[in-house]
Amino acid sequence: MEVTLDLKSGQSYHSKSQIARVLTEKWFLDNGYCPACSSEELTQTPNNEKVVDFVCPACASKYQLKAKSHHLGKSVANGAYQPKIDMIRAGTAPNWFFMEYEKKDWTVENVMLVPAHFVTPEIVQRRNPLKPTARRAGWVGSNVLIGRLPLDARIYIVRDSEEVPRAHVREEWKRFEFLKNQSLESKGWLSDVLAVVRSLPREFALADAYAFEGKLAKLHPDNKHVRPKIRQQLQILRDNGILEFVAAGKYRTQNP
Repeated sequence: MEVTLDLKSGQSYHSKSQIARVLTEKWFLDNGYCPACSSEELTQTPNNEKVVDFVCPACASKYQLKAKSHHLGKSVANGAYQPKIDMIRAGTAPNWFFMEYEKKDWTVENVMLVPAHFVTPEIVQRRNPLKPTARRAGWVGSNVLIGRLPLDARIYIVRDSEEVPRAHVREEWKRFEFLKNQSLESKGWLSDVLAVVRSLPREFALADAYAFEGKLAKLHPDNKHVRPKIRQQLQILRDNGILEFVAAGKYRTQNP
């Protein structure tokens, strides 16, 4: 996998933002592949396509690419809020690729995948509408709250300018495919409880998870039965091989 952006593809553009968009999209078209199946190529969508930038020609999985010339951080500015939320609720949201590149030498540093089965309305933050004086007055953008996602939802395909083995990427993808069959509410709870689990030692007690009851209650204010919900999510994670039941009230993560 080549990690240097092809500057020739941006020669006909003058805007820095356009040049960056063209260079990163060209890189992804040349080097991207589908983590959801064995396809080694992706097809770019028309420029007027909303939310989706690339599609797998084999399994039809959809992808959106967001590239930045600096560290992504815990929150990443993204496109229009409402189309994104509508697709998430309809179950048609794309998978997200987030790219970090070095503008000095136009080198790809990191590319991180967030599978659509981890995407819920809770991780998409609504931004304030643009002011009446703005060119797109009233337009409402969004932020993707990467920091809220568990580490399992952040799958690197390039890390520190080195390609991660594709077999590993696809294995990480498959581990959590069971989320596809969960409701949006359950996906959100599973994701948040998994983030809690990943902050605990590999072997932990139910009481350790209960210690995050207040935090989870704030994240899910409509649910008044947080402890039963925590137990339910741990059961689902156990049934799908993410956790191992050790003894009464004791768990061990299978993939620390």
